[in-house]
Amino acid sequence: MEFNNILLRKGYVKIKLKKINTNHFELKAKLNNVKGRFILDTGASNSCIDINLAEKFKLEVKDSDTKAAGAGAIGMETKISSKNNIEINQWKYQNFTVVLLDLTHVNTALTEHHAEAVDGIIGADILEKGKAIINYEKKSLYLKKLVFKF
Repeated sequence: MEFNNILLRKGYVKIKLKKINTNHFELKAKLNNVKGRFILDTGASNSCIDINLAEKFKLEVKDSDTKAAGAGAIGMETKISSKNNIEINQWKYQNFTVVLLDLTHVNTALTEHHAEAVDGIIGADILEKGKAIINYEKKSLYLKKLVFKF
């Protein structure tokens, strides 16, 4: 039986990934029902959105004492937004907390490599929550559907 079918039978959702010029994978997602473009970053501890897009994604923003660090940037001011909904294909996560920070350095690096700017980054928080499996050969991400208690 094919690996893909086994995962689908076990409650995973298949998400197509697009490899961009920087060798990152890009994917589309909806945050609070607003479509966005994101890069997948297994090394990012938290998913994040460009701070300038808070209004676009209908985020209620609060100050954060945490400083962000990443490739090419350290000590960046961050903000936080809780109680959000994110959808990646058929995978849904309610009560999602996202970090907001200035992603200018990320988007500058992308555009310098002739890739389009992104709205944010999907990080390890979502990958862990969805028990992620990445198939690099097939350019696919699998996330296990979450069960919500009402």
